[in-house]
Amino acid sequence: MFKSLSNSQNWMIMKSKIYFLIALAGLFAGCKKDFLVRNPLDRLDDDSYWTNEKNVRTFAYGFYTTWFDGYGSGYTFGSYFYQGQSLNDDFGPTSPPQFTKLIPSSGGGWSFGNVRKANIMIDRIDRVPGLSDEAFKHWKGVGRFFRALAYADLIVRFGDVPWYSKPLLSTQEDQMYKPRDPRAQVMDSVLADLKYAAQNVRASDGDKGLNVTKWIVLAYMSRIMLFEGTWERYQALNEDKAKQYLGEAKWAANEVMTGGGYSFSKTYRESFNSLDLSDNREIIMYRRYATGLLTHALNSYVNREGQTGPNKNLMEAYLCTDGLPVKLSTKYQGDKNIDQVMGNRDPRMFGTYNRELRPNGSYNRTNLLGVSTTAYCTLKFLNEEIKDQPIGLSNLNPTHAPVIRYGEVLMNYVEAAAELGGLTQNDLDRTINVLRKRPNGGVDRLPDLQVVGGQPAVNGTVYDDPARDPSVSSLLWEIRRERRVELVMEGFRLNDLRRWKKIDYTDTEKYPDINRGAWIKRSEWLKADGSSWLKDVTLTGTTEGYVIPSPTGKRTAIDPKVYLDPLPQDQIKLYSDKGLELKQNPGWTQ
Repeated sequence: MFKSLSNSQNWMIMKSKIYFLIALAGLFAGCKKDFLVRNPLDRLDDDSYWTNEKNVRTFAYGFYTTWFDGYGSGYTFGSYFYQGQSLNDDFGPTSPPQFTKLIPSSGGGWSFGNVRKANIMIDRIDRVPGLSDEAFKHWKGVGRFFRALAYADLIVRFGDVPWYSKPLLSTQEDQMYKPRDPRAQVMDSVLADLKYAAQNVRASDGDKGLNVTKWIVLAYMSRIMLFEGTWERYQALNEDKAKQYLGEAKWAANEVMTGGGYSFSKTYRESFNSLDLSDNREIIMYRRYATGLLTHALNSYVNREGQTGPNKNLMEAYLCTDGLPVKLSTKYQGDKNIDQVMGNRDPRMFGTYNRELRPNGSYNRTNLLGVSTTAYCTLKFLNEEIKDQPIGLSNLNPTHAPVIRYGEVLMNYVEAAAELGGLTQNDLDRTINVLRKRPNGGVDRLPDLQVVGGQPAVNGTVYDDPARDPSVSSLLWEIRRERRVELVMEGFRLNDLRRWKKIDYTDTEKYPDINRGAWIKRSEWLKADGSSWLKDVTLTGTTEGYVIPSPTGKRTAIDPKVYLDPLPQDQIKLYSDKGLELKQNPGWTQ
Protein backbone atom coordinates (compact mmCIF):
# COMPACT_ATOMS: atom_id res chain seq x y z
CA MET A 1 0.00 0.00 0.00
CA PHE A 2 3.04 2.25 -0.17
CA LYS A 3 3.61 1.62 -3.87
CA SER A 4 1.91 3.47 -6.73
CA LEU A 5 -1.86 3.24 -6.96
CA SER A 6 -1.82 0.57 -9.61
CA ASN A 7 0.67 -1.46 -7.62
CA SER A 8 -1.35 -0.84 -4.46
CA GLN A 9 -4.42 -2.26 -6.13
CA ASN A 10 -2.42 -5.22 -7.40
CA TRP A 11 -1.03 -5.77 -3.91
CA MET A 12 -4.51 -5.64 -2.35
CA ILE A 13 -5.80 -8.14 -4.90
CA MET A 14 -2.79 -10.38 -4.34
CA LYS A 15 -3.21 -10.14 -0.57
CA SER A 16 -6.86 -11.14 -0.89
CA LYS A 17 -5.85 -14.16 -2.95
CA ILE A 18 -3.25 -15.11 -0.36
CA TYR A 19 -5.81 -14.92 2.44
CA PHE A 20 -8.24 -16.97 0.34
CA LEU A 21 -5.65 -19.63 -0.33
CA ILE A 22 -4.66 -19.76 3.34
CA ALA A 23 -8.32 -20.16 4.34
CA LEU A 24 -8.85 -22.76 1.65
CA ALA A 25 -5.78 -24.67 2.74
CA GLY A 26 -7.00 -24.60 6.33
CA LEU A 27 -10.41 -25.89 5.26
CA PHE A 28 -8.94 -28.84 3.42
CA ALA A 29 -6.42 -29.50 6.16
CA GLY A 30 -9.31 -30.06 8.55
CA CYS A 31 -11.11 -32.52 6.24
CA LYS A 32 -11.07 -36.15 7.34
CA LYS A 33 -12.25 -37.80 4.10
CA ASP A 34 -10.22 -40.89 3.21
CA PHE A 35 -9.79 -39.80 -0.43
CA LEU A 36 -7.78 -36.72 0.64
CA VAL A 37 -4.34 -38.34 0.86
CA ARG A 38 -2.07 -35.41 -0.01
CA ASN A 39 -1.88 -31.72 0.76
CA PRO A 40 -3.68 -29.35 -1.62
CA LEU A 41 -1.38 -27.96 -4.31
CA ASP A 42 -2.42 -24.39 -3.49
CA ARG A 43 -1.50 -24.57 0.20
CA LEU A 44 0.77 -21.80 1.46
CA ASP A 45 3.11 -22.79 4.27
CA ASP A 46 6.59 -21.98 5.47
CA ASP A 47 8.19 -24.28 2.91
CA SER A 48 6.18 -23.23 -0.11
CA TYR A 49 6.15 -19.48 0.55
CA TRP A 50 9.87 -18.61 0.46
CA THR A 51 10.36 -19.41 -3.20
CA ASN A 52 10.94 -16.07 -4.96
CA GLU A 53 11.81 -12.41 -4.43
CA LYS A 54 8.24 -11.29 -5.02
CA ASN A 55 7.09 -13.22 -1.95
CA VAL A 56 9.94 -11.77 0.11
CA ARG A 57 8.81 -8.27 -0.87
CA THR A 58 5.23 -9.11 0.05
CA PHE A 59 6.36 -10.33 3.47
CA ALA A 60 8.32 -7.10 3.98
CA TYR A 61 5.22 -5.02 3.24
CA GLY A 62 3.68 -6.59 6.33
CA PHE A 63 5.95 -4.36 8.47
CA TYR A 64 4.99 -1.10 6.78
CA THR A 65 1.77 -0.30 8.63
CA THR A 66 3.57 -0.97 11.94
CA TRP A 67 6.54 1.33 11.42
CA PHE A 68 5.37 3.70 8.68
CA ASP A 69 1.81 4.45 9.77
CA GLY A 70 1.82 8.13 8.72
CA TYR A 71 -1.53 9.68 9.56
CA GLY A 72 -2.99 6.28 10.42
CA SER A 73 -6.10 4.98 8.68
CA GLY A 74 -9.82 5.41 9.15
CA TYR A 75 -10.36 6.85 12.60
CA THR A 76 -7.13 5.34 13.93
CA PHE A 77 -4.59 8.16 14.17
CA GLY A 78 -0.87 7.89 13.62
CA SER A 79 1.75 9.71 15.68
CA TYR A 80 0.91 13.19 14.41
CA PHE A 81 -0.73 16.06 16.30
CA TYR A 82 -2.24 15.66 19.76
CA GLN A 83 -3.87 12.37 18.81
CA GLY A 84 -0.48 10.71 18.55
CA GLN A 85 1.31 12.32 21.48
CA SER A 86 -0.68 13.89 24.30
CA LEU A 87 1.89 13.63 27.08
CA ASN A 88 4.15 16.58 26.33
CA ASP A 89 4.46 20.31 26.91
CA ASP A 90 3.14 21.48 23.53
CA PHE A 91 -0.62 21.27 24.10
CA GLY A 92 -3.28 22.61 26.45
CA PRO A 93 -5.85 19.83 26.98
CA THR A 94 -9.00 20.31 29.05
CA SER A 95 -7.93 17.36 31.20
CA PRO A 96 -4.16 16.80 31.15
CA PRO A 97 -3.44 13.09 30.61
CA GLN A 98 -1.34 11.44 33.27
CA PHE A 99 1.67 9.20 33.02
CA THR A 100 1.23 5.51 33.80
CA LYS A 101 0.71 4.97 37.51
CA LEU A 102 -0.09 1.25 37.75
CA ILE A 103 1.66 -1.86 36.50
CA PRO A 104 -0.50 -3.48 33.82
CA SER A 105 -1.65 -7.03 34.46
CA SER A 106 -0.76 -7.94 30.86
CA GLY A 107 0.21 -6.34 27.58
CA GLY A 108 1.62 -2.86 28.09
CA GLY A 109 3.72 -3.14 24.95
CA TRP A 110 5.97 -5.93 26.24
CA SER A 111 5.76 -8.01 23.08
CA PHE A 112 8.39 -9.54 20.82
CA GLY A 113 6.07 -10.39 17.93
CA ASN A 114 7.74 -7.93 15.57
CA VAL A 115 11.17 -9.17 16.60
CA ARG A 116 10.15 -12.74 15.79
CA LYS A 117 8.62 -11.67 12.49
CA ALA A 118 11.83 -9.88 11.50
CA ASN A 119 13.93 -12.87 12.56
CA ILE A 120 11.78 -15.16 10.44
CA MET A 121 12.38 -12.93 7.42
CA ILE A 122 16.13 -12.79 8.05
CA ASP A 123 16.31 -16.56 8.48
CA ARG A 124 14.05 -17.61 5.60
CA ILE A 125 15.82 -15.50 2.98
CA ASP A 126 18.54 -18.17 3.09
CA ARG A 127 16.00 -20.59 1.57
CA VAL A 128 14.92 -18.45 -1.39
CA PRO A 129 16.30 -19.94 -4.61
CA GLY A 130 17.68 -17.88 -7.45
CA LEU A 131 18.40 -14.66 -5.57
CA SER A 132 21.37 -12.71 -6.84
CA ASP A 133 24.01 -11.74 -4.30
CA GLU A 134 22.76 -8.14 -4.50
CA ALA A 135 19.13 -9.16 -3.88
CA PHE A 136 20.13 -11.51 -1.07
CA LYS A 137 22.02 -8.77 0.78
CA HIS A 138 19.31 -6.22 0.12
CA TRP A 139 16.55 -8.31 1.68
CA LYS A 140 18.77 -9.40 4.55
CA GLY A 141 19.38 -5.73 5.16
CA VAL A 142 15.67 -4.91 5.02
CA GLY A 143 14.96 -7.69 7.55
CA ARG A 144 17.71 -6.48 9.86
CA PHE A 145 16.41 -2.91 9.53
CA PHE A 146 12.98 -3.99 10.72
CA ARG A 147 14.53 -5.93 13.60
CA ALA A 148 16.44 -2.78 14.55
CA LEU A 149 13.20 -0.76 14.53
CA ALA A 150 11.47 -3.35 16.70
CA TYR A 151 14.24 -3.35 19.27
CA ALA A 152 14.68 0.42 19.24
CA ASP A 153 11.00 0.77 20.14
CA LEU A 154 11.27 -1.79 22.95
CA ILE A 155 14.39 -0.15 24.35
CA VAL A 156 12.80 3.31 24.41
CA ARG A 157 9.92 1.93 26.44
CA PHE A 158 11.54 -0.66 28.69
CA GLY A 159 15.32 -0.27 28.72
CA ASP A 160 16.94 -3.70 29.14
CA VAL A 161 15.30 -6.39 27.01
CA PRO A 162 16.27 -9.93 25.97
CA TRP A 163 17.98 -10.01 22.58
CA TYR A 164 16.85 -12.66 20.10
CA SER A 165 18.79 -13.08 16.87
CA LYS A 166 16.85 -16.09 15.58
CA PRO A 167 13.18 -17.19 15.56
CA LEU A 168 12.63 -19.52 18.48
CA LEU A 169 10.96 -22.90 18.42
CA SER A 170 8.34 -23.80 20.99
CA THR A 171 10.78 -26.31 22.47
CA GLN A 172 13.42 -23.66 23.27
CA GLU A 173 12.08 -22.72 26.69
CA ASP A 174 15.54 -21.82 27.97
CA GLN A 175 15.65 -19.01 25.40
CA MET A 176 12.03 -17.98 25.82
CA TYR A 177 12.67 -17.26 29.47
CA LYS A 178 16.11 -15.74 29.17
CA PRO A 179 16.84 -12.72 31.39
CA ARG A 180 16.91 -9.15 30.10
CA ASP A 181 20.15 -8.23 28.34
CA PRO A 182 21.81 -4.92 29.22
CA ARG A 183 20.50 -1.98 27.22
CA ALA A 184 23.88 -1.01 25.73
CA GLN A 185 24.54 -4.61 24.67
CA VAL A 186 21.23 -4.76 22.83
CA MET A 187 21.83 -1.36 21.24
CA ASP A 188 25.21 -2.53 19.97
CA SER A 189 23.35 -5.31 18.15
CA VAL A 190 20.82 -2.80 16.84
CA LEU A 191 23.69 -0.66 15.58
CA ALA A 192 25.20 -3.69 13.82
CA ASP A 193 21.84 -4.34 12.12
CA LEU A 194 21.57 -0.72 10.99
CA LYS A 195 25.12 -0.65 9.66
CA TYR A 196 24.56 -3.84 7.68
CA ALA A 197 21.34 -2.44 6.26
CA ALA A 198 22.99 0.89 5.38
CA GLN A 199 25.71 -0.95 3.48
CA ASN A 200 23.49 -3.42 1.64
CA VAL A 201 19.95 -2.09 1.16
CA ARG A 202 19.38 -0.66 -2.31
CA ALA A 203 19.77 3.06 -2.86
CA SER A 204 16.58 2.96 -4.93
CA ASP A 205 13.81 0.38 -5.15
CA GLY A 206 10.67 1.18 -7.09
CA ASP A 207 8.81 4.45 -6.60
CA LYS A 208 10.90 6.91 -4.64
CA GLY A 209 9.74 7.36 -1.08
CA LEU A 210 7.45 4.33 -0.98
CA ASN A 211 9.84 1.44 -0.37
CA VAL A 212 12.71 0.94 2.08
CA THR A 213 16.01 2.18 0.66
CA LYS A 214 19.48 2.93 1.95
CA TRP A 215 18.48 6.54 2.60
CA ILE A 216 15.48 5.56 4.68
CA VAL A 217 17.69 3.23 6.72
CA LEU A 218 20.24 5.99 7.29
CA ALA A 219 17.57 8.54 8.23
CA TYR A 220 16.14 6.17 10.84
CA MET A 221 19.65 5.33 12.01
CA SER A 222 20.28 9.02 12.71
CA ARG A 223 17.06 9.15 14.76
CA ILE A 224 17.69 5.97 16.74
CA MET A 225 21.34 6.70 17.49
CA LEU A 226 20.61 10.28 18.53
CA PHE A 227 18.03 9.03 21.00
CA GLU A 228 20.37 6.44 22.43
CA GLY A 229 23.41 8.70 22.52
CA THR A 230 21.62 11.36 24.52
CA TRP A 231 20.00 8.73 26.75
CA GLU A 232 23.44 7.37 27.58
CA ARG A 233 24.66 10.89 28.36
CA TYR A 234 21.78 12.18 30.47
CA GLN A 235 20.22 9.01 31.88
CA ALA A 236 22.78 6.19 31.92
CA LEU A 237 25.75 8.57 32.45
CA ASN A 238 27.93 6.46 30.16
CA GLU A 239 30.07 8.95 28.23
CA ASP A 240 31.86 6.35 26.11
CA LYS A 241 28.60 4.95 24.80
CA ALA A 242 27.13 8.42 24.43
CA LYS A 243 29.98 9.52 22.18
CA GLN A 244 29.85 6.28 20.18
CA TYR A 245 26.14 6.49 19.43
CA LEU A 246 26.16 10.25 18.84
CA GLY A 247 29.01 9.75 16.39
CA GLU A 248 26.96 7.15 14.54
CA ALA A 249 23.94 9.49 14.46
CA LYS A 250 26.05 12.26 12.97
CA TRP A 251 27.62 9.89 10.44
CA ALA A 252 24.26 8.51 9.28
CA ALA A 253 22.73 11.96 8.92
CA ASN A 254 25.77 13.18 7.02
CA GLU A 255 25.47 10.26 4.59
CA VAL A 256 21.91 11.37 3.77
CA MET A 257 22.98 15.00 3.50
CA THR A 258 25.86 14.31 1.13
CA GLY A 259 24.50 11.45 -0.96
CA GLY A 260 20.71 11.36 -0.78
CA GLY A 261 19.96 14.28 -3.07
CA TYR A 262 17.29 15.74 -0.77
CA SER A 263 16.49 19.45 -0.56
CA PHE A 264 13.62 21.86 0.09
CA SER A 265 11.44 22.47 -2.94
CA LYS A 266 8.20 23.36 -1.13
CA THR A 267 7.07 25.50 1.77
CA TYR A 268 7.07 24.03 5.26
CA ARG A 269 3.34 23.33 5.31
CA GLU A 270 3.31 21.63 1.92
CA SER A 271 5.15 18.70 3.46
CA PHE A 272 2.09 17.97 5.64
CA ASN A 273 -1.12 18.87 3.79
CA SER A 274 -0.42 17.72 0.26
CA LEU A 275 -2.53 15.44 -1.93
CA ASP A 276 0.70 14.34 -3.63
CA LEU A 277 4.11 14.19 -1.96
CA SER A 278 5.84 12.44 -4.84
CA ASP A 279 7.45 15.66 -6.12
CA ASN A 280 8.45 17.05 -2.72
CA ARG A 281 12.23 16.76 -2.53
CA GLU A 282 12.26 17.00 1.27
CA ILE A 283 10.36 13.75 1.73
CA ILE A 284 12.53 10.70 2.32
CA MET A 285 9.57 8.38 2.84
CA TYR A 286 5.83 8.97 2.83
CA ARG A 287 2.56 7.10 3.08
CA ARG A 288 0.32 7.45 0.05
CA TYR A 289 -3.45 7.70 0.54
CA ALA A 290 -6.15 7.43 -2.10
CA THR A 291 -9.91 7.93 -2.04
CA GLY A 292 -11.70 4.59 -1.87
CA LEU A 293 -8.53 2.65 -1.07
CA LEU A 294 -6.86 4.12 2.00
CA THR A 295 -7.88 7.28 3.87
CA HIS A 296 -7.49 8.89 7.30
CA ALA A 297 -9.14 11.48 9.57
CA LEU A 298 -6.38 13.96 10.46
CA ASN A 299 -7.43 16.62 7.95
CA SER A 300 -10.90 16.44 9.48
CA TYR A 301 -9.56 16.81 13.00
CA VAL A 302 -8.00 20.19 12.17
CA ASN A 303 -10.94 21.19 9.95
CA ARG A 304 -14.27 21.28 11.79
CA GLU A 305 -13.78 19.38 15.01
CA GLY A 306 -12.75 20.54 18.47
CA GLN A 307 -8.98 20.57 18.72
CA THR A 308 -6.67 20.20 21.65
CA GLY A 309 -4.82 23.43 21.02
CA PRO A 310 -1.18 24.48 21.29
CA ASN A 311 -0.33 26.27 24.53
CA LYS A 312 1.28 29.59 25.39
CA ASN A 313 4.61 27.93 26.19
CA LEU A 314 4.86 26.51 22.67
CA MET A 315 3.78 29.73 20.96
CA GLU A 316 6.49 31.64 22.79
CA ALA A 317 9.15 29.17 21.64
CA TYR A 318 9.05 30.68 18.13
CA LEU A 319 11.73 33.28 17.41
CA CYS A 320 11.06 36.72 16.00
CA THR A 321 12.22 37.77 12.54
CA ASP A 322 15.40 39.27 13.99
CA GLY A 323 16.35 35.77 15.12
CA LEU A 324 15.87 36.54 18.82
CA PRO A 325 13.55 35.03 21.46
CA VAL A 326 10.41 36.92 22.45
CA LYS A 327 11.96 38.10 25.74
CA LEU A 328 14.87 39.77 23.90
CA SER A 329 13.47 40.87 20.55
CA THR A 330 12.39 44.42 19.77
CA LYS A 331 10.29 42.89 16.97
CA TYR A 332 7.99 41.06 19.39
CA GLN A 333 4.58 42.74 19.41
CA GLY A 334 2.99 41.02 22.41
CA ASP A 335 0.23 38.45 22.84
CA LYS A 336 -3.01 40.35 23.42
CA ASN A 337 -4.39 39.41 19.99
CA ILE A 338 -3.47 36.94 17.27
CA ASP A 339 -1.97 39.61 14.99
CA GLN A 340 0.44 40.56 17.74
CA VAL A 341 1.29 36.95 18.50
CA MET A 342 2.11 36.09 14.89
CA GLY A 343 3.56 39.42 13.83
CA ASN A 344 7.27 39.35 12.94
CA ARG A 345 7.69 35.67 13.80
CA ASP A 346 9.36 32.55 12.43
CA PRO A 347 7.69 31.66 9.06
CA ARG A 348 6.99 28.15 10.34
CA MET A 349 4.48 29.71 12.71
CA PHE A 350 2.33 30.71 9.72
CA GLY A 351 2.64 27.19 8.34
CA THR A 352 1.53 25.65 11.62
CA TYR A 353 -1.21 27.83 13.14
CA ASN A 354 -4.30 29.68 11.99
CA ARG A 355 -4.24 33.49 12.02
CA GLU A 356 -7.58 33.54 13.77
CA LEU A 357 -8.52 32.75 17.35
CA ARG A 358 -11.24 30.13 17.73
CA PRO A 359 -12.06 29.49 21.40
CA ASN A 360 -14.53 26.84 22.46
CA GLY A 361 -18.08 27.82 21.53
CA SER A 362 -17.19 29.95 18.50
CA TYR A 363 -17.85 27.34 15.82
CA ASN A 364 -20.59 29.15 13.88
CA ARG A 365 -18.79 32.47 14.06
CA THR A 366 -15.68 31.20 12.30
CA ASN A 367 -16.83 29.96 8.90
CA LEU A 368 -17.53 26.44 10.14
CA LEU A 369 -13.94 25.79 11.10
CA GLY A 370 -12.98 23.92 14.25
CA VAL A 371 -12.45 25.36 17.70
CA SER A 372 -9.63 24.87 20.17
CA THR A 373 -9.15 24.34 23.89
CA THR A 374 -6.60 27.18 23.91
CA ALA A 375 -8.19 29.35 21.16
CA TYR A 376 -4.99 28.80 19.14
CA CYS A 377 -5.77 26.46 16.23
CA THR A 378 -3.50 24.19 14.25
CA LEU A 379 -3.38 24.68 10.50
CA LYS A 380 -0.37 22.49 9.65
CA PHE A 381 -2.30 19.44 8.40
CA LEU A 382 -5.31 21.15 6.80
CA ASN A 383 -5.72 21.12 3.02
CA GLU A 384 -8.03 24.03 2.14
CA GLU A 385 -8.64 22.68 -1.35
CA ILE A 386 -10.68 19.79 0.06
CA LYS A 387 -11.83 21.12 3.43
CA ASP A 388 -15.45 21.62 2.30
CA GLN A 389 -15.62 18.45 0.21
CA PRO A 390 -16.66 15.02 1.53
CA ILE A 391 -13.03 13.84 1.36
CA GLY A 392 -12.04 16.71 3.63
CA LEU A 393 -14.37 15.49 6.34
CA SER A 394 -14.89 12.40 8.47
CA ASN A 395 -12.32 9.64 7.89
CA LEU A 396 -12.17 10.07 4.12
CA ASN A 397 -9.06 12.27 3.92
CA PRO A 398 -6.56 11.35 1.18
CA THR A 399 -3.77 13.85 2.00
CA HIS A 400 -0.39 12.12 1.97
CA ALA A 401 1.63 11.73 5.17
CA PRO A 402 5.37 12.22 5.57
CA VAL A 403 6.93 9.22 7.30
CA ILE A 404 10.46 10.59 7.64
CA ARG A 405 11.75 13.78 6.11
CA TYR A 406 14.96 15.66 5.47
CA GLY A 407 14.18 18.38 8.02
CA GLU A 408 14.44 15.82 10.82
CA VAL A 409 17.73 14.46 9.49
CA LEU A 410 19.25 17.95 9.54
CA MET A 411 18.12 18.43 13.13
CA ASN A 412 19.49 15.01 14.09
CA TYR A 413 22.86 15.97 12.61
CA VAL A 414 23.19 19.37 14.28
CA GLU A 415 22.11 18.11 17.70
CA ALA A 416 24.53 15.19 17.54
CA ALA A 417 27.31 17.56 16.45
CA ALA A 418 26.55 19.91 19.35
CA GLU A 419 26.47 17.06 21.86
CA LEU A 420 29.82 15.79 20.59
CA GLY A 421 31.34 19.25 21.13
CA GLY A 422 33.06 21.68 18.82
CA LEU A 423 29.99 22.67 16.81
CA THR A 424 31.14 24.78 13.87
CA GLN A 425 29.52 27.47 11.76
CA ASN A 426 29.65 25.03 8.87
CA ASP A 427 27.53 22.59 10.90
CA LEU A 428 24.89 25.29 11.40
CA ASP A 429 25.06 26.42 7.77
CA ARG A 430 24.43 22.85 6.57
CA THR A 431 21.46 22.31 8.86
CA ILE A 432 19.51 24.98 10.75
CA ASN A 433 20.36 27.72 8.28
CA VAL A 434 19.27 25.51 5.38
CA LEU A 435 15.93 25.04 7.12
CA ARG A 436 15.61 28.80 7.52
CA LYS A 437 16.20 29.33 3.80
CA ARG A 438 13.49 26.95 2.55
CA PRO A 439 10.70 28.44 0.37
CA ASN A 440 8.46 30.41 2.73
CA GLY A 441 5.59 31.87 0.75
CA GLY A 442 6.83 35.44 0.97
CA VAL A 443 7.11 35.68 4.77
CA ASP A 444 10.32 37.22 6.11
CA ARG A 445 12.98 34.59 6.81
CA LEU A 446 14.91 34.27 10.02
CA PRO A 447 18.56 35.38 9.88
CA ASP A 448 21.24 32.73 10.10
CA LEU A 449 22.05 31.25 13.48
CA GLN A 450 25.72 31.77 14.25
CA VAL A 451 28.12 30.37 16.80
CA VAL A 452 30.54 32.84 18.37
CA GLY A 453 32.83 31.57 21.10
CA GLY A 454 30.57 28.59 21.67
CA GLN A 455 27.52 30.85 22.14
CA PRO A 456 24.50 31.40 19.86
CA ALA A 457 24.59 34.66 17.93
CA VAL A 458 22.70 36.63 15.30
CA ASN A 459 24.48 39.12 13.03
CA GLY A 460 27.61 38.66 15.11
CA THR A 461 25.92 39.47 18.43
CA VAL A 462 25.78 36.78 21.10
CA TYR A 463 22.48 36.29 22.94
CA ASP A 464 21.14 34.16 25.77
CA ASP A 465 17.41 33.50 26.14
CA PRO A 466 16.21 34.60 29.62
CA ALA A 467 13.73 31.71 29.50
CA ARG A 468 16.53 29.14 29.10
CA ASP A 469 16.70 26.16 31.42
CA PRO A 470 19.93 26.97 33.32
CA SER A 471 21.00 23.32 33.19
CA VAL A 472 21.19 23.52 29.39
CA SER A 473 23.90 25.52 27.60
CA SER A 474 22.72 28.53 25.61
CA LEU A 475 23.77 27.00 22.28
CA LEU A 476 22.17 23.63 22.96
CA TRP A 477 19.03 25.46 24.13
CA GLU A 478 18.73 27.12 20.73
CA ILE A 479 19.24 23.83 18.90
CA ARG A 480 16.55 22.18 21.02
CA ARG A 481 14.26 25.14 20.36
CA GLU A 482 14.82 24.75 16.62
CA ARG A 483 14.03 21.05 16.86
CA ARG A 484 10.82 21.69 18.78
CA VAL A 485 9.60 24.19 16.19
CA GLU A 486 10.70 22.22 13.12
CA LEU A 487 9.22 18.92 14.30
CA VAL A 488 6.23 20.22 16.24
CA MET A 489 3.22 17.87 16.38
CA GLU A 490 5.09 15.08 14.59
CA GLY A 491 5.32 12.75 17.58
CA PHE A 492 8.86 13.55 18.79
CA ARG A 493 8.46 15.83 21.78
CA LEU A 494 7.82 13.26 24.54
CA ASN A 495 10.73 11.09 23.47
CA ASP A 496 12.93 14.18 23.28
CA LEU A 497 12.01 15.08 26.86
CA ARG A 498 12.60 11.47 27.85
CA ARG A 499 16.12 11.26 26.41
CA TRP A 500 17.10 14.70 27.76
CA LYS A 501 15.79 13.75 31.23
CA LYS A 502 13.36 16.68 31.03
CA ILE A 503 9.94 15.08 31.49
CA ASP A 504 9.39 17.53 34.33
CA TYR A 505 8.77 20.15 31.60
CA THR A 506 5.28 18.64 31.40
CA ASP A 507 4.49 19.59 35.02
CA THR A 508 1.58 22.05 34.77
CA GLU A 509 2.29 23.52 38.20
CA LYS A 510 5.99 24.08 37.66
CA TYR A 511 5.39 25.41 34.14
CA PRO A 512 1.95 27.08 34.24
CA ASP A 513 2.17 28.37 30.65
CA ILE A 514 1.52 24.87 29.36
CA ASN A 515 -1.97 25.29 30.87
CA ARG A 516 -2.45 28.68 29.23
CA GLY A 517 -3.77 29.63 25.83
CA ALA A 518 -4.52 32.85 23.98
CA TRP A 519 -5.47 36.18 25.57
CA ILE A 520 -9.23 36.71 25.28
CA LYS A 521 -11.50 39.66 26.04
CA ARG A 522 -15.02 38.44 26.78
CA SER A 523 -16.52 41.68 25.42
CA GLU A 524 -15.18 40.83 21.94
CA TRP A 525 -17.11 37.55 21.87
CA LEU A 526 -20.68 38.77 22.39
CA LYS A 527 -23.51 37.85 20.03
CA ALA A 528 -26.04 40.43 18.76
CA ASP A 529 -28.47 39.42 21.50
CA GLY A 530 -25.85 40.03 24.20
CA SER A 531 -25.12 36.38 24.93
CA SER A 532 -21.60 35.03 24.60
CA TRP A 533 -20.08 32.86 21.92
CA LEU A 534 -17.72 31.43 24.51
CA LYS A 535 -18.61 28.09 25.99
CA ASP A 536 -16.93 26.73 29.12
CA VAL A 537 -13.98 29.10 28.67
CA THR A 538 -12.09 29.98 31.85
CA LEU A 539 -9.69 32.94 31.84
CA THR A 540 -6.96 34.09 34.20
CA GLY A 541 -9.04 37.24 34.75
CA THR A 542 -12.74 37.90 35.11
CA THR A 543 -13.35 39.90 31.92
CA GLU A 544 -10.13 39.15 30.05
CA GLY A 545 -7.03 37.04 30.38
CA TYR A 546 -5.30 33.93 29.12
CA VAL A 547 -7.48 30.90 28.43
CA ILE A 548 -7.05 28.20 31.06
CA PRO A 549 -7.80 24.92 29.23
CA SER A 550 -7.89 22.86 32.43
CA PRO A 551 -9.17 24.94 35.37
CA THR A 552 -9.08 22.02 37.81
CA GLY A 553 -7.01 19.18 36.37
CA LYS A 554 -3.23 19.21 36.79
CA ARG A 555 -0.22 17.06 35.96
CA THR A 556 2.26 17.50 38.79
CA ALA A 557 4.86 15.70 40.92
CA ILE A 558 5.91 13.46 38.05
CA ASP A 559 7.62 10.33 39.33
CA PRO A 560 11.03 9.70 37.67
CA LYS A 561 10.11 6.03 37.24
CA VAL A 562 7.97 7.00 34.21
CA TYR A 563 11.09 7.39 32.06
CA LEU A 564 10.70 3.62 31.56
CA ASP A 565 7.43 1.70 31.32
CA PRO A 566 6.64 -1.12 33.76
CA LEU A 567 6.77 -4.75 32.70
CA PRO A 568 3.37 -6.45 32.90
CA GLN A 569 2.63 -8.65 35.90
CA ASP A 570 1.81 -11.76 33.89
CA GLN A 571 5.28 -11.86 32.31
CA ILE A 572 6.99 -11.60 35.66
CA LYS A 573 4.79 -14.42 36.97
CA LEU A 574 5.53 -16.63 33.96
CA TYR A 575 9.24 -16.37 34.77
CA SER A 576 8.58 -16.93 38.46
CA ASP A 577 6.61 -20.11 37.70
CA LYS A 578 9.71 -21.43 35.94
CA GLY A 579 11.89 -20.61 38.92
CA LEU A 580 13.40 -17.64 37.11
CA GLU A 581 13.38 -13.89 37.63
CA LEU A 582 12.31 -11.20 35.20
CA LYS A 583 13.35 -7.96 36.88
CA GLN A 584 10.89 -5.09 37.03
CA ASN A 585 12.00 -1.59 36.04
CA PRO A 586 13.24 0.71 38.82
CA GLY A 587 10.59 2.35 40.97
CA TRP A 588 7.75 0.07 39.87
CA THR A 589 6.41 -2.12 42.66
CA GLN A 590 3.45 -4.46 42.75
